[in-house]
Order: sequence, then structure tokens, then C-alpha cells
Amino acid sequence: MPPLDAWSEYAELLRGNDWPAIDALNARRGGDALPRFAAQDRALLDDGLHYEQRIAERGVVATRARNWHDLFNALVWLRYPALKQALNQRQVEEIARMGPRERSRSQCAMTHFDEAGVIVRVADPSLLARWDAHDWHGLFWRERTAWLDGRIAVAVFGHALLEHALIPGKLLVGKALVVAAEAEAPWVPIVAGLAGCTARAALLMDPLELRPLPLSGIPGWHPDNGGEAFHRSTPCYQPRREGRSYPPPWTIPDIAGLSRA
Repeated sequence: MPPLDAWSEYAELLRGNDWPAIDALNARRGGDALPRFAAQDRALLDDGLHYEQRIAERGVVATRARNWHDLFNALVWLRYPALKQALNQRQVEEIARMGPRERSRSQCAMTHFDEAGVIVRVADPSLLARWDAHDWHGLFWRERTAWLDGRIAVAVFGHALLEHALIPGKLLVGKALVVAAEAEAPWVPIVAGLAGCTARAALLMDPLELRPLPLSGIPGWHPDNGGEAFHRSTPCYQPRREGRSYPPPWTIPDIAGLSRA
């Protein structure tokens, strides 16, 4: 079931008889530019570095043994290395500015996206209007075919979302960055543009940039959402908070230009 089905290139790591070894994760890195994964043990932690600083300074991602959260984090590093590196760069910059005990609004935004983020490609502006209004019945039931014909599509980035998807029937809600693009627009330049903008601090400066998206409403993403009753009563469909508004979607030319600026 989605979203895990979309990660089938890592099926041998997710569905094997044995828990994936650190060496198996590192074998998928595809080059020394990507940080390596290392077992989070006392010897590793004795360096005294913050998790993010260790990645930036030593090129090491601390990874707990037999831990789904950390395994999915590793898979996101493998699939979206530039975006993960941009987040790490920014987090380290903010740690230097704020200190290790305080957190800025941008750190909160980046953490929300890192844990629960989704990238949404929208080709039909009317769908965005329904989303703006939290018209979940309209977005997920009346416009059900939009999720099947490409007028709106989702790529999951947050590793906590992937972990939660292991729980049957779990109601999933993502934190979304939205890009307006044609239905068949490839994901690679979209993700690359967002990575560049993140590195340049052109986005993810505040949690309010992120839109909530109840992923369990997407066809096939929850066992009960094939009937209208689900879309009338599910608790993951929350009304819009008084005064809440959302930023306009990014476009591919916007994010490409900002990432090169």
C-alpha cells in the first residue's frame, strides 16, 4: 500500500529476512559525496558532536540498529541526497547561530519537513482552491480522479511518515511544499530546485510555509477511503484554523531561478 509501494527499489532492504546491515546501506550510496551510515553506538557518540554537526563535519549519519525510523531516514538520504544535504547545511548554520539549546522558526520548519514532509505537484488550480479552504470532501472525494490522472501527485520525503505507514490503518498527515507544474512534469528538476532553494534559505524559513495534507484521503492510501463516509467523518480532516492562510505554490522556473541565484 502507498506510500511504501513507491519505494520498491529498496525492497530487498525493507522486506528481506534479515535486518539490513550498515554495509548494505552504504553499498547503495553511489559515491563518496554522500555521507556514510554508521552504527549509533557509544564509540560514535563519544565524539560529542550534535547529530547534524556529525553529518556536516565527519560525513557520518548515526543510524540505530533495528530501528525503522533510522532505516527510512537512510533510504531518504539515498533517494534525495541533495535535499537532505541542503537541510543538514541549514540546520548546522542555525545551530551555530542559535546555539544547541534554542531552536529558530526555520529549524522547526526544516524538522517538520524532514520528518513529515511531502512534495506535491499540482496541475489544476481548482484543486489548490479546495485545499486552501480545507474542503477535504471536495479534494479527496469529488475530485478523486485528480489523484489518479496526474492533476495532483505526491512524493513522500518525511521518514517519520514512512515509518507510520507500517501501521495498518494509520491516518497519515503530511507537511507539504507545493509546486504548480504540468501533470507529467518530472520530479527530478522539482526536487533539485527545492534543494537549491533550501540551501540558499529561500524556503523553509517558517513552519507556516507548510500546508497540512491528510494523505489518508488519497485513493488507495487508506483501506477505508473508497467510500464517501470516510471523507465525511475521518478525524484527520481538520477544519482550517481561523485566519490561517497558505503561501502560493512554487513554480519550476521560480525554484530553478532561486536555486541558482
